[in-house]
Amino acid sequence: MELNFFRVSTLLLLGSLLTVSGSASAAEADNWLTFASVTPVYQGNGNLNGGGHFTSNSLIVRGGATYDFGGGNRAGVTLAYDRLDYSFSNAKAFAQEPWGSVQRYGVALPFLFAVSDDWSVRFAPSADWFKENGADSGDSLVWGATLSGARKFAGGNRFGFGIGAFSQIEKTSTFPFLVVDWRFGERLRLVNPLASGPTGPAGLELEYRFDSGWTAGVGAAYRTMRFRLSSNGLLSNGVGEESGVPVFLRLSHHFNDQMAMHFYGGVVAGGELRVENSSGTLLRMEKFDPAPLLGLTFVGRF
Repeated sequence: MELNFFRVSTLLLLGSLLTVSGSASAAEADNWLTFASVTPVYQGNGNLNGGGHFTSNSLIVRGGATYDFGGGNRAGVTLAYDRLDYSFSNAKAFAQEPWGSVQRYGVALPFLFAVSDDWSVRFAPSADWFKENGADSGDSLVWGATLSGARKFAGGNRFGFGIGAFSQIEKTSTFPFLVVDWRFGERLRLVNPLASGPTGPAGLELEYRFDSGWTAGVGAAYRTMRFRLSSNGLLSNGVGEESGVPVFLRLSHHFNDQMAMHFYGGVVAGGELRVENSSGTLLRMEKFDPAPLLGLTFVGRF
């Protein structure tokens, strides 16, 4: 019942946001931008070092709106919903299947400030509830923010640095990252990966633009998912985590300025699974061999 309530509430909120923002966009077309994306992902067999393997099927949904105040200043809201269904087979490294279906609900409030003609600052606080089905939502909160600064150069190129700080489940983490959008001629560009794609934005991608709306890219990113485990299992209220480095190829088609489709193929390298108790003490850590990754992202802007 709790699961259905959260899922329905999130989808209703997303639908309401896009409807309201879409109406505002009709009245102030130059100020409002609404967006939505859907990404199904398949991660194939990851062979565990201790024996056995696992696979996962995921659905990543993003949507929201941004308002342009002019002069390079913007504010927005982004809603997030993820569902990850894990399947373990003969996983000898664990006493039992460590987790099953995991869900995430979240909201972020990104702000972009132009501090000069060349420099901009982005601040994005967020809150997420990341948990296995049956876990307590009150013990599943992940919150924090990213702060970055970037300089604009000739030709629209941008480069900058940022830092993120998050209170995760029984863990606090900080990390640096690069902000890159740099063109090498008319066709080649170095960018951060698509935030709503299966890899996440924490990496770099080299993109080549073909004619007729097609682009291709190759890149790598770091991805981690940390969540509260069910209160009903042997590891009651524990913590699960999957991390790895997706190395990928991307092929995209831009139908117009509002709609695009992105196809992903690659592997998750350097993968690791962790199981911790309810206080965050490590109980078991297992590395897994490179696992195939396939994804498809549809993005619409209105």
